Amino acid sequence: MANIVTGCRILGSGLLLCVPAFSPEFWALYLLCGFTDMIDGTIARKTNTANAFGAKLDTAADVLFVWVCLVKLLPAVDIPGWLWIWTAAIAVIKAVNVISGFVRMKRFTAEHTVMNKVTGAMLFLLPMTIPFAELKYSAAAVCCAATFAAVQEGYLIRAGREIT
Repeated sequence: MANIVTGCRILGSGLLLCVPAFSPEFWALYLLCGFTDMIDGTIARKTNTANAFGAKLDTAADVLFVWVCLVKLLPAVDIPGWLWIWTAAIAVIKAVNVISGFVRMKRFTAEHTVMNKVTGAMLFLLPMTIPFAELKYSAAAVCCAATFAAVQEGYLIRAGREIT
């Protein structure tokens, strides 16, 4: 069942490519994809069907959803230069974390901290704030959370305190 829910996110992501950004159809599909991301893991755990394939499928669905959203939203939004720089800095911190985790544990790792989850939720909600708040304010809040989460994750990885 969980993999079917994840499959719905993959299908929804593909359909997002076919509708205009910020249209009612876009928002319906966007929310559907977000909802499936929130519940597929819970379903897998509650039904004792969590497995390596499902985890990989979930990651693939997440990556696809993010890329589709970037393809649809980036051309539709005016992003200030400082935001690109801040985002790049966060990406560098995250890359260092991945490398550090690989060197330390001999495998790729990503910490599922509360702050990483909060950042993910804020990032998901960010496009919905565009009609109501200037991007520079809502994006700055997301970047603050993401920076804190990335630094915290790096500390946990280098201190050997894995959270899963």
